[in-house]
Amino acid sequence: MDVATIARMLQQGWLTTVPLALCSVLVLAVMIERILRYRGIERGTRELTRSVVEALGKRDLATANALCQTAKTPVAQVFREGLAWKNIALEDLERILATSRHESASELRRGLWVIGTIGSLAPFIGLFGTVVGIMKAFHHIAVEGSGGFEVVASGISEALIATAVGLGVAIVALAFYNYLNVKIGLINNGFARACERLVQALLYVESSAQPPAPTRVQETGHGHPLPA
Repeated sequence: MDVATIARMLQQGWLTTVPLALCSVLVLAVMIERILRYRGIERGTRELTRSVVEALGKRDLATANALCQTAKTPVAQVFREGLAWKNIALEDLERILATSRHESASELRRGLWVIGTIGSLAPFIGLFGTVVGIMKAFHHIAVEGSGGFEVVASGISEALIATAVGLGVAIVALAFYNYLNVKIGLINNGFARACERLVQALLYVESSAQPPAPTRVQETGHGHPLPA
């Protein structure tokens, strides 16, 4: 089957092939935009976490805040939320970080519903084209009064090309959708580990900032204090 034949078959099934072609372009556009958006996030998260934890280990909150202000990775906003709170319970801090982390994850999922929807609807669009092609084939049989192959070939070819294109778009869309979901899962796992390290560093800062507990002493008969 040459290119001209395939092009003619696609033209015959324009009622479904044109919408499917538009859907495929939309899938590619969203996929490319999301891949570019995710590029470097995992590495940036690791680097920012290491730098912030090192600054907190030196009890340098100003440097930690400055690092979060200049970083481009989404976890920087999560860190800023955690560093903004002082003297709160550990459970409250973890809830604050979890809420901010979920907000960042929601932004990362923006546009994925388009790919998922197209992946689900594309086979039905192809099926619609199949039904239309079969209807045309039977119409030609009724008009011609015979059922020769030449009469029904046009309708059958339109039905088959619509089914093939619909399945092809659905397979590509669902493959991209699953890939992007796995990528988001890896990024979210990195965010969770980064928040855990931030909490540990903040606990160290809080504990080191507290004054040492007083030591009880008792005096001997000569007036010299001894540890109790």
